Amino acid sequence: MRTVTEIYRYLDTMAPFGLQMDFDNAGFLVGRGDREVRKILVALDITEEVAAEAVELGAELIVSHHPVIFHPARSVTDADPTGRILLALTEGKVAAVCAHTNLDAVAGGVNDALAQRLGLQRLEQLHPDGVDGAGRPYGIGRVGVLEGIPVYLPAFAQRVKEVLGAAGVRYVDARRPVRRVAVGGGACGDMLSDAVKLGCDTFVTSDVKYNVFLDAKALGVNLIDAGHYATEQVVCPVLVKWLQGAFPDLEVVQSARHREVYACL
Repeated sequence: MRTVTEIYRYLDTMAPFGLQMDFDNAGFLVGRGDREVRKILVALDITEEVAAEAVELGAELIVSHHPVIFHPARSVTDADPTGRILLALTEGKVAAVCAHTNLDAVAGGVNDALAQRLGLQRLEQLHPDGVDGAGRPYGIGRVGVLEGIPVYLPAFAQRVKEVLGAAGVRYVDARRPVRRVAVGGGACGDMLSDAVKLGCDTFVTSDVKYNVFLDAKALGVNLIDAGHYATEQVVCPVLVKWLQGAFPDLEVVQSARHREVYACL
């Protein structure tokens, strides 16, 4: 018999929850630790649709990237979205384990998955933060090399959009060939200076503020904003693979309902 606690402890070995940033709320957030698990649903976010999907599939556990509880909850009622999600989980007896900034930082996590999806080689850390208890280096962001015939930003931005399935991309074209590329899954616009220090000509991230686009233009760095969902959804197949490998007796499925929340004209 596999339990929620057993699966949480395994994920803690792969992406130690102690590495999460101070503002974060990653961990075992909903449910009973001794609950037997036969089926796991993996999703980037636990939305109302994902919670309903888990109940309909008979999943006892959702493993997600973004925490289902981020800010302190003063109440849990059907009067607000978070309350409805938590009620759906508890009433459906579905537990939730959420690996957020710890999964961003570790080897094989969000940023390695993003860099690999974009075809980058010879990966290194963009912003090293230290080593974990097992002596493994961790940190947010990755830097890699785009090998082959050099491309310029409009063509590379189109490739990013297609490979990530992004609804759209915003970019600043510094008119430099794309060779040394930094990536930061999610909102990593404030790491532009790290990319510059490491000699990157291109930076791919999301949720970029207006002033960061201005900075990129002034610094002569290609900058692509491919969207939060698109730059982090790449980790869901990784989580499925990890869990299937560690627990071959369980059924592990990726959400078929969670999609990008917005569209672009």
